[in-house]
Amino acid sequence: MPFFEYRGRQVFYTAEGSGPPVILLHGNTAAGAMLRPLVPLYARCRTVIVPDLPGCGLSERYAPWPADLWYDWGEAAECLRACLGFSRADVIGTSGGALAALNLALEHPDSVGAVITDSFEGLRADPDITRTIFSGRESAKRSAGFREYMRRMHGDDWESVVDADTDAVARHAAEIGAFVHRPLGELRVPLLATGSREDSMFPAGHYERLFEEMRGLSGMVRTHIFERGDHPAMLSSAEEFASLAEAFLAGHGIGTAGP
Repeated sequence: MPFFEYRGRQVFYTAEGSGPPVILLHGNTAAGAMLRPLVPLYARCRTVIVPDLPGCGLSERYAPWPADLWYDWGEAAECLRACLGFSRADVIGTSGGALAALNLALEHPDSVGAVITDSFEGLRADPDITRTIFSGRESAKRSAGFREYMRRMHGDDWESVVDADTDAVARHAAEIGAFVHRPLGELRVPLLATGSREDSMFPAGHYERLFEEMRGLSGMVRTHIFERGDHPAMLSSAEEFASLAEAFLAGHGIGTAGP
């Protein structure tokens, strides 16, 4: 199985297809298995790379996870790009993976062609959303369906992964707050931010407010809100999302593959 080393730990990934590389980043409490069913939508003319971000899925376990989790995940994705020998890659991140993708774009603009950030909380932690996340996870643990889904994501030790994730979210909210280290005004690569109007994870009007803020901070930002679908839009509106992503990356992303 393919692994790369990041900060002394083994991180699992898959790579399928051929052509310009695109890295897909999964969300919190999930793993690459969340996105691998979507690979055929993107692999027709691309190399599609899907990691299990550090601590998740088939990647090596560790604890505690860093409070600055999404910055760390962005650095892991950059390490993966470099390990595979691509000079640049396009990046699509969903939910927590969107925050990792945004960090990657801000910190390593010369490594990224274009970035899509889907179904995410914002640029900083919102106390009300953080409380909703905590209560939702505790409730979900009592659901047989949730437990089975987490087992498919991570294996029999899924609960330790979810707990490590939740602990990192709590420490981030208490100690850091901001999801990125650099202001969005420093963004140098084209970015498409997406979400669903029906996303049950966030309050009504969340994406309208967030996307207006982002467009005001950077002229590199484009936005799209899907009228239907839940969280995340990348899954709930999979084919429509893939078509939108393909058009955006064709116009703004990298044109050729290889080192």
